[in-house]
Amino acid sequence: MGAAGSGKTTVATTLSEHLGWIAAEAEKFHPTANIERMTAGTPLCDDDRWPWLEAIRSWMTTQALNGRSTVIACSALKRSYRDLLSGAEGRVQFVHLDGAPDVLAERMASRRGHFMPLSLLPSQLADLEPLARDEDGLTVDSLGAPAQISARIMQDLLTDP
Repeated sequence: MGAAGSGKTTVATTLSEHLGWIAAEAEKFHPTANIERMTAGTPLCDDDRWPWLEAIRSWMTTQALNGRSTVIACSALKRSYRDLLSGAEGRVQFVHLDGAPDVLAERMASRRGHFMPLSLLPSQLADLEPLARDEDGLTVDSLGAPAQISARIMQDLLTDP
């Protein structure tokens, strides 16, 4: 989880390769209307996000019921969003890839072919609620190399019962 530019997709892909889990990019679950809003520079509101989050939770549950573990690159900016996702079948853990706003902006500015404009980063940062102590998860600085971040996740989070 984290704001745009935090490396969610890269880290999720790295974890998926190391663990043999199915990786998914949460952006693929957005309805066309959400993509169009974001492409136009309009931030999503909670009402836009609930059906998207419910689709992700449903997919996670289907995978778990079929004996498959998953790793998902998803912003999950608010506690209420994570609470909804935590309702999926199986254990749901979160990794907050935390990064300085200027670093996130630099990463967003350098990527090509992505629908999310840099102008939406401030709204994401305004919505971002860091993981609380009672949430099952870990906060990691997103400045590390993806392999280092993945190694820390596998060591610190996945070894807990």
